[in-house]
Amino acid sequence: MKYEKLIHAAEEARKRAYAPYSKFKVGAAVLTFEGKIFTGCNIENASFGLSICAERVAIFKAISEGYSRFKAIAIIGDTNQPCTPCGACRQVILEFGEDIKVVMSNMKGKVAIKRIDKLLSQAFKKSDLLE
Repeated sequence: MKYEKLIHAAEEARKRAYAPYSKFKVGAAVLTFEGKIFTGCNIENASFGLSICAERVAIFKAISEGYSRFKAIAIIGDTNQPCTPCGACRQVILEFGEDIKVVMSNMKGKVAIKRIDKLLSQAFKKSDLLE
């Protein structure tokens, strides 16, 4: 599969998740146009609003290292169907391109791939802002 390496990176990141409250561990890996992979895991906090999803951790790590053009992001969780990004993560992913492939998977090997603009239709976009 084209995204096997990306899914594996997300699976490895999932092992480092800090999820003592929900016990729901998620891993993510984002692929830049330069071929670099940045990973992230969900990190919970006793003040639940301060928790952060794996997808945003991976993207923010890439941004902090100077990369902002992404080809794909893989997400993996222990779910029945492929693990999908939450609404907040969909909005963050779309910020960096409408054609980013979202590779959703689970621990059982199920995979679904969709472009972010298909997962978040009628999204709020940079182009919506007044200049």
